[in-house]
Amino acid sequence: MALPKDPFILLSFINTKLRDEFDSLEKFCESENESKEKIENTLKQIGFSYDSDKNTFN
Repeated sequence: MALPKDPFILLSFINTKLRDEFDSLEKFCESENESKEKIENTLKQIGFSYDSDKNTFN
């Protein structure tokens, strides 16, 4: 399944996955075969960064 293109929908999608299914962004990226850096850069453009302690983008 392709990740959402809209950054705000992507944010919601990933945070939901991190909350419900994955204990780290790295594991999510491995499962989805996606680049961690690409996701982080996309969400950084809208003001969000990954907090590994909370396992969420804030």
